[in-house]
Amino acid sequence: MGLCQRWRRLRLPGLQACGLHTAAVPSPPHWLVERLGLFEELWAAQVKRLKSMAQKEHRTIRISLPGGQNVEAVAWNTTPYQLAQQISSTLAHTAVAAQVNGEPYDLERPLETDSDLRFLTFDSAEGKAVFWHSSTHVLGAAAEQLLGAILCRGPSTECGFYHDFFLGKERTIRGSELPVLERICQELAAAAQPFRRLEVSKDQLCRLFKDNPFKLRLIEEKVTGPTATVYGCGMLVDLCRGPHLRHTGQIGGLKLLTNSSSLWRSSGTPETLQRVSGVSFPTAEELRAWEERREEAELRDHRRIGKEQELFFFHELSPGSCFFLPRGTRVYNALVSFIRAEYTRRGFSEVKTPTLFSTKLWELSGHWQHYQEDMFALQPPGSQRDHPASHPTDTLALKPMNCPAHCLMFAHRPRSWRELPLRLADFGALHRAEASGSLGGLTRLRCFQQDDAHIFCAPDQLAAEIRGSLDFLRAVYAVLGFSFRLALSTRPPGFLGEPCLWDQAEQVLQQALEEFGEPWDLSPGDGAFYGPKDIKRAIQVLPHGTLVW
Repeated sequence: MGLCQRWRRLRLPGLQACGLHTAAVPSPPHWLVERLGLFEELWAAQVKRLKSMAQKEHRTIRISLPGGQNVEAVAWNTTPYQLAQQISSTLAHTAVAAQVNGEPYDLERPLETDSDLRFLTFDSAEGKAVFWHSSTHVLGAAAEQLLGAILCRGPSTECGFYHDFFLGKERTIRGSELPVLERICQELAAAAQPFRRLEVSKDQLCRLFKDNPFKLRLIEEKVTGPTATVYGCGMLVDLCRGPHLRHTGQIGGLKLLTNSSSLWRSSGTPETLQRVSGVSFPTAEELRAWEERREEAELRDHRRIGKEQELFFFHELSPGSCFFLPRGTRVYNALVSFIRAEYTRRGFSEVKTPTLFSTKLWELSGHWQHYQEDMFALQPPGSQRDHPASHPTDTLALKPMNCPAHCLMFAHRPRSWRELPLRLADFGALHRAEASGSLGGLTRLRCFQQDDAHIFCAPDQLAAEIRGSLDFLRAVYAVLGFSFRLALSTRPPGFLGEPCLWDQAEQVLQQALEEFGEPWDLSPGDGAFYGPKDIKRAIQVLPHGTLVW
């Protein structure tokens, strides 16, 4: 079927109801036609190349499956999906992707060498990430086709997905357009378009995305090797590492939730983008069940309850900051008193640290290099008058976390080993430049306070301090009626420090988690740049499911 025929094949009932007409998109934009044509040309060359490779490298490889089973496969020919079909039709139907030697892998991508293979389904966190990442590609395709959008980024999140795109400096997404955009997404999903992985050179990348300045910036900043991957799906072509679903037909239920603005924060001039978020499931029944749980959760939405009970409210004149009313302040102070008593009982000393610091501190700690875009920075009054260009003054920044301030407090005088462990607690206000589209009541703020503490200890005290912190966590959450799930996040790319110290810290954390006796997950590469983390998610159990906070 020709390109324009595929374009017009979309059925868009309801366009007139929201003021849109099919005449608005009579044919695909020229840049989309050109991009897809180049992709097809490169795809044909890759198919030919892989076919030649399969003939030259024809050999038997051994694949290890979960449970200790070993099977034989043919290099550059057998795919994980074919092996899933051999195991069971149910697995072949429910698998969304694979892991090959611990790395995410497309089900239709041929295996190349001896491998450990496991399959990912929607039931796992990794499987949901793949599923929702594929769904955001469908949303991107719909935005291109309906709105002529220039796509920027479209990741999965812990509870769904979103896509940021550019419509011009004046154009925004209207709420009335979401149902139509959702209908197009459903049409694209029903078409069962395959996801095709294509490996291309950096020069070919630039040719594919020559009409998208946002992708060109990402290519310049992120693509450091000689090649990268793009995925084609129907008329969409996007820069992506993958993996993805085999085809869009695996998306049985999809719903778009919100539209908001966001900010492009890569190098260059900041641009205002449009963000649309959504959620999807393998079946329509699962989507309906999610909608029922969501309705129950909305009845318990803390933003609505806070306003109705006159506890707190939010105002557009201070976005991302909470106004605690007298009743809410009493609750707030009671919680602080509770945590303060626990700190005292567990040997912590409360301190107060400044809110404003020179960026020299954040450069020294590494936060400026990693989190500069998420910090509020300012110049002191009169800095241009008092400090000529030859002697520029320091830039100042509101603290987004307490770690460097506590390090300064520890280092302000010589310390004796007898002072260790030194446990410092801080209730100071923190500020983070969160994008407006990511703000979410008390769960995501620009100004907030937390029961934040740091422990300075000797290496031989580390295990005991971690056990004490985990016990602290369990005790507090039990009083508040929360359950929790733990994850060990190991070192990310670009980490600071020596690998041997990271190995030691990760081993101590893992041992403490195993001794703790609560379920935990491993999150490779999700640690902070300065150290591994034991990350927790608190959940409040509701009568018919769980509400994540």
